[in-house]
Amino acid sequence: MRPKTRIMYIEDKSQGLEGDAVIGRVTFSKSGRSVHYTGRTFQSLNGSGFKENYFDVETGARFWISGCRKDGADRLYAGGSPVRIDDDVREEYWSVIRGLPESMSRVTT
Repeated sequence: MRPKTRIMYIEDKSQGLEGDAVIGRVTFSKSGRSVHYTGRTFQSLNGSGFKENYFDVETGARFWISGCRKDGADRLYAGGSPVRIDDDVREEYWSVIRGLPESMSRVTT
């Protein structure tokens, strides 16, 4: 059985409430309690975090990881820097999630 994957919003919260963010494809563990992205493993905080819901199991850095919003307002705080979109998910993100296929050439939100 193939592991479940999903395009998700991933924001680094280790430096404060607003951090670098990316939209990319994650792979879920069998239990669903952790996700894998670009060689990193993120474990769920099970609701114990403040403005973060996962931590990097190797570094302890805190992250906010969530499904992408159709309106593109994924950041918890408006006005942050643009969110990078991984090349391998850009077409699906703009056409399926956002419903804006004309924006497929954009590399940030």
